[in-house]
Amino acid sequence: MPELSDPEDQKLVTLARATRARTQAAEGAALRDLDGRTYAAATVDLAHLQVSAVGVALAMAVASGAAGVEAVVVLTDADAVAENDLAAVRDLGGEGVAVHRADPRGSVAETLST
Repeated sequence: MPELSDPEDQKLVTLARATRARTQAAEGAALRDLDGRTYAAATVDLAHLQVSAVGVALAMAVASGAAGVEAVVVLTDADAVAENDLAAVRDLGGEGVAVHRADPRGSVAETLST
């Protein structure tokens, strides 16, 4: 499994994997805010509420008072990070936030920048 060179980003992979596995969700995500706090989340897919794993992680960060985002990891079977997720990361983190897309096992397929 290819690993990220930054141990703090690799920690995000581990958190996202654990959250996704625990919930059996379609996606897992984790992010680190500007204070170094981490948030791990899974896709919410209820009859009346659908939120991506990245969306849940961002909402948790905002609700905790995060002023920005340093990095995001999303574990997905999709071939790309959803545009809405990238836009939402940009809303909170601005330009230049690393967004790592990995498969459900945690192998990083690509790193994007907002």
